[in-house]
Amino acid sequence: MIAAYIKYLLRSGNEHSIHSPFLFELYNNVIAVRKDDNPEYESIRSLRKELLRSDEQIEILDLGAGSRVNKSNLRKIKTIAKNAEKPAKFGRLFYRLIQRFQPATILELGTSLGLTTLYMSKAKPDARLITFEGCPQTAGKAQQHFEREHAGNIEVVLGNIDETLPKRLDSLDRPIDFAYFDANHRYEPTVRYFEQCLPHAQSGSLFIFDDIYWSEEMTKAWEYIRAHPQVTVTVDLFWIGLVFFRNEQVKEDFTLRF
Repeated sequence: MIAAYIKYLLRSGNEHSIHSPFLFELYNNVIAVRKDDNPEYESIRSLRKELLRSDEQIEILDLGAGSRVNKSNLRKIKTIAKNAEKPAKFGRLFYRLIQRFQPATILELGTSLGLTTLYMSKAKPDARLITFEGCPQTAGKAQQHFEREHAGNIEVVLGNIDETLPKRLDSLDRPIDFAYFDANHRYEPTVRYFEQCLPHAQSGSLFIFDDIYWSEEMTKAWEYIRAHPQVTVTVDLFWIGLVFFRNEQVKEDFTLRF
């Protein structure tokens, strides 16, 4: 992963390498924002601090690629908060992206303790936010956090995403405007989840893929998604990849600093 990061640094650019007016505005005003002190973040920040101090242990049911750090199924909350939760800067980025695009329907594959979910929920409280989680105890903790934060727009779908995602998509009565894929970090499931959600995307939808350089499989999945004919604009931020569906725009791929 270190070699991949060095390659990313060598090929990544900033606003001066962007020729698309759409992405130039988005990069400068949303992605590359350095100071973001929105008071909405404070309660999530406090919750994260609490979780990082918690010695409580829960039994993890891991249906994905597993953890590189802890191979035991019994894990402390503080370990999950440190290793499985995305850093706060990504939650803030998702908040800004949702405020910018105003999605009505948001999907999240992989709830974990729900911190990233809360950023998305607070960004647009009137959106329908459907989050999928395979581990009952983790989902239970996340639900407690949602109730504590009075996040009433979140629907938790519990169970193996291989089974729950197609069922929930079949009953979806709106397009997917925004989706965050952070579940099974393997090639086949990642591509399958992408292709299952693809018919529900529309022009203007945004899909975000986590840990695109986490493994060779994830990088292979990212390359497949990037090359898909329905995808028009992609942004490689190393830790995550943004995928835009914009019928009015020619196909372009960007690698940018974040």
